[in-house]
This record gives sequence, C-alpha cells and structure tokens, in this order.
Amino acid sequence: MSQLLKFTQKGIFCEEGNFYIDPWRPVDFAIITHAHSDHARYGCKHYLAHKDSKPVLRLRLGENISLQTLDYGDTIYINGVSVSLYPSGHIIGAAQIKVEYKGEIWVVAGDYKLQNDGICTPFEPVKCHTFITESTFALPVYRWKPQKQIFDEIHMWWRQNASKGKVSILCGYALGKAQRLSKYLNPELGKIFLHGAVANVNAALINSGIDIPDYPKSSSTISKNEYRGSIIIAPPSVAGTPWLKKFEPYSLAICSGWMQIRGNQRRRNADVGFVLSDHADWNALLSAIEATGAEHVIATHGYTEIIARYLRERGLHAEVAYTEFGSEESDFSDYEELLPSNIDKAQTSD
Repeated sequence: MSQLLKFTQKGIFCEEGNFYIDPWRPVDFAIITHAHSDHARYGCKHYLAHKDSKPVLRLRLGENISLQTLDYGDTIYINGVSVSLYPSGHIIGAAQIKVEYKGEIWVVAGDYKLQNDGICTPFEPVKCHTFITESTFALPVYRWKPQKQIFDEIHMWWRQNASKGKVSILCGYALGKAQRLSKYLNPELGKIFLHGAVANVNAALINSGIDIPDYPKSSSTISKNEYRGSIIIAPPSVAGTPWLKKFEPYSLAICSGWMQIRGNQRRRNADVGFVLSDHADWNALLSAIEATGAEHVIATHGYTEIIARYLRERGLHAEVAYTEFGSEESDFSDYEELLPSNIDKAQTSD
C-alpha cells in the first residue's frame, strides 16, 4: 500500500500534491477539515476549506487570509491529486477530506459525529482504502442519548432555576455546541442571551446565511432583573471566573461528552452536566469505520491505542499516528480506570 499521506512534523502531508491537511505548523497550502483552532491554525499562505467554514475562519485567522472554498462533493486537482470534501457532521462547515491518486483513496475524517443534530450536514461515509479517524471518545463507556432527550433535560433544569429566580448559565464551546444550543433552546421558557464569544461566532454565521436565531449579547447595560429566569449560552472558560458574579444567583451547567463520567461536572465547578458532544461515541466510531470499507485505519487524538487494538483484533490493519490535534473538549483528564478489561463485554452491556 502506498503512503499517499504521511505524518510529518508539520502535519499530514501529501507529497504528490504538495499540500497538508490540518497542519499544526505554517505551510504553503493547507486543506482544513473544520474551523476549530486545533485544526485551523494561523500562518499558512493559502487555505482550502468548505464554504460554510469561511466566516469563522476569517473571524479567527483574519479577513485577509488567502482562502479558497468548496462545497460538499466538489472536486479539484492539486498537482494531479484529486481532492474532494464530504460532510463530517462535526460542526457547521466541517468536512472529511478525500484524497485520490493513481487509484489509491485516503480519507481524513477530522473530527466527526454520526448523530444528526439538525444543524450540520449529516456525516456521509466515503469508501476508501485508508481511513484516518479521530478517537476522542473511543471507549465503550461513551454512548450518547438522543439529542431531544438531552434538550428535554436542559429545559427541565432551566424551568427549575427560573422558578427559584436563578439565571441559568449553559456552557458549550463557542463554535459547535453553542450553535446547537442557540437553535434548539425553547424561547417560550424565557429570555435567551449570548456571551460575547458565542455572539461573535453566531453573528459571523448568521451574516453568511446560516439559520441560527439571533439572540442578544449579554451586557453590563442590561439590568439584573432582566436576567432573572433567563438562560445565557457561554463558553466553558467562564467557569470559576468573576464574569459570573453579575448574574447571581445562578446555576452553571456544562454540555460535553465528558459529562458521561461522574465527577467531571464537579471538577469544572458546574452544578449540572449534560452529555452533549460534537464527536462520535464508541459505537458511532466503529460504524463509521466499517462504512468506509477501509482495510487500513489510522487512529489519531484520543484513545488511539484502545480503538486500534480493537480493530486489529477484528482483522483490520490499524495503527496509531501522533498529531498535535487536541479537542475542543479535551481539557478534561483521562480516566484510565474506566478502561474495560474486556471491550466486547463493555460494548454490549447496558
């Protein structure tokens, strides 16, 4: 099997096409899977990404970056190498990168989820010889509930807080979960406000035609009485900061896949944790890999050794590659004590 893509000190490199995918060092030509900062870094001479990533890439990397965009299914040729984008379902504008040369097909999935959140273009499996997969939640303990069930839980929490005159502070990353929260929170339950970081991302997306409600930004000019009973969508970085004091009394909740594990909400100074993730859970990772038909799988960023071992036991050629990708959810420590001694048993147990 040829090494169409190689893992180098700068990133995932296609020598034949002379381009990188999600490089973590400045390069001349960078193809970007999505606009999260660990995958889209400043300093490259030219960027290529999905058209819906354009407003946030310009917001984060600068208006004057050299940026070319494609739609899903579009194909271009770079030095004779075919490159096309397919939806990954991770966040708005997120794409899998299909690279094809002389009959060899590799797919870089970036971050992805199979659960249709109603705001991103759903994940589309792409047949390939080699599949480069994330493994953020590659443990059988991680299995997501339906999105509607999570929002029902969020709405119940909000109602309870409002009945006590409290402000509900709901934390989700400014790019990704914040847009899901903006779209599916029920405005009939009370007023909805946005932290400035969330408001900036939402505004960029709304101005580009993305269908997200346009809620007001929280501000010091808004009276404390007006906030009472409301909900504010904020990034997780507000936890434990003086910014929260202006909303007292309040209840703080964090939306993250890591909330699956008891104790994480306490570690983040949260009163409640809701299990809502923009990444694939264990079963979805296995389903996505199987759907590609790939015989060669490379696991990156996350529980790489666990999923690679599991796949090897099932006859695939699976290996681990080092990257400098993190996760917008990776600021929680690993819980090695949760690793099952028998992954098959853990996968099928309730």
